[in-house]
Amino acid sequence: MTVPAQIEMTGVGVQIAWDNNQTCTYPYRYLRLQCACAACVEEMTGRPILNVASVPEDIIAVEYLKVGKYALQFLWTDGHDSGIYPFEKLLQLSENDNAVICQSTS
Repeated sequence: MTVPAQIEMTGVGVQIAWDNNQTCTYPYRYLRLQCACAACVEEMTGRPILNVASVPEDIIAVEYLKVGKYALQFLWTDGHDSGIYPFEKLLQLSENDNAVICQSTS
């Protein structure tokens, strides 16, 4: 399993250096809008319930926690902190969404 080798809060987003020699930057607001916690996504249907307009344009993650050996949890400037971002999901976003900027470090 690919895991973060280094995590840094930059001026534009969360930068993750993965152990597969790829470094990806996830813009803050984009990442906040990907939250899949029960307050943001209806548990039974998977329907998004987060009011996108309620997320400030200038939101940033001020801190993060590692959740076990499989995910990250962020503390956002809007007070939100219940979302868990599995490494697998973060990698999937980096592969499938142009909002995530990645570069090879090898």
